[in-house]
Amino acid sequence: MAQEEIIFPNNIRNIRAAKGMKMTDLARRSNLSLSAVSKIEKGVRRLNQKQLLNVCTILGCKLSDIFIHESDAGADQWQSEIKRRLTDNEDGGLKIFGSGLRKIRQRAEKTIAETAKMAGMTLSVYHKIEVGQREVYEDEIDVLAQTFGYTAKQLFDEIAKLYNAGELTKQINKVKERVKSVLEPGNPESGLDVHGGLYGAQLYDNARKKLVPVFGKPDGKTIKLKKSDEQMIVAPEALEGKNGVYAIVPNAKRLGGFIPETSYVFADANEKPVVGDLAVCIDADFTKMNPDDCVVAQIATVRQDSHGKIYGHVSNPDEKINFQTMHKVVMIVMK
Repeated sequence: MAQEEIIFPNNIRNIRAAKGMKMTDLARRSNLSLSAVSKIEKGVRRLNQKQLLNVCTILGCKLSDIFIHESDAGADQWQSEIKRRLTDNEDGGLKIFGSGLRKIRQRAEKTIAETAKMAGMTLSVYHKIEVGQREVYEDEIDVLAQTFGYTAKQLFDEIAKLYNAGELTKQINKVKERVKSVLEPGNPESGLDVHGGLYGAQLYDNARKKLVPVFGKPDGKTIKLKKSDEQMIVAPEALEGKNGVYAIVPNAKRLGGFIPETSYVFADANEKPVVGDLAVCIDADFTKMNPDDCVVAQIATVRQDSHGKIYGHVSNPDEKINFQTMHKVVMIVMK
C-alpha cells in the first residue's frame, strides 16, 4: 500500500507525551481535527505559521524544539522512514501514474481545481494522486479516466505510452529531487543542515522569518527582559525576516498611558534611536547577554541633556534612564 510522503519530520509527539498530554487534548486546544494532529505528528502534514506558533504555546516549548536536529536519536529513524516510503511509492507505480495523469491534464488545458471538481475529489486528494503520494482505488480510476474522455484501459495505455516515450521522466525526477533534498546533507535545498545540525533547517528558517521573540514583560515599575525565544508571536508584515527585531509587552503606566497595555512594542536591535524616538533601554550590554540572563529594561522617550548626552525619560513618576543599551522602537501593534 502506498504511503504519503513525509514532509515535516518533527518532535511534536515526543514533546506532547513528555507533557502527559493526549492527542485529543492537543487537537481540541489547537482547533485541529484529531486526524490532522495525527498526520502532523507522523510528518505527512505541515502546520502553517500560526498553527505552529499555537502548538508551541500549548506545549510550552520553543519553536526550535519542534524541529529535529541531526544529533537527535530520532533523526536516523525519520530518514529511514522517508526513504522506505519513497521506495514503496515508486515500486507501486504511483509516481508514474500521477505524472502521466498530470501530463494528460496539462495537455487537456485543465487546472488541478477543474479536474478535481470534475472527478468529484477534493483539491488535496487529487493533488496527492498527481504527485504519487496517495494510492488510487478502482472506482477512482474509472472516474479519472472518464474526466479525460478515456476508459480505464485507455487511460493506462496512454500513460504507458507517455512513459515509454520518456515524456514523464522530467516530472518523476522533479518529485524524486524534492524528496532527495530532504534526505541529503549538503544539498543546496536540503532540509538537513550539517553545519547548524538542524534537520528541517529550511522549514525552521521559513517559520522563524514569520515570527519574532517576545523578550520582555512588565515587572512592577520596570520590564523584565530575557533574550530568549521561549515565546514567539507572528511578526507584522513590514517586519518579517528582519534581523534583530524583537517584541516586549509595555509597562504602559510608566509612559503616561499613551501606549495601550494590550499591545506589543517592537524594537530593532540594529537601529540606534535619536532624540524624540521611543527606545527600549536595557540595563546590560545586549550583545553579551546569554539566553538565560534576566535584566531590567524600560521603554522610554529619548532625550538629550545640556551637555549633549542622550538618555531615556519615563513618567509616573519622572525618571531619567541611563542604561547601557538603547534600541529604537520601530512599531507598536495592538494584541
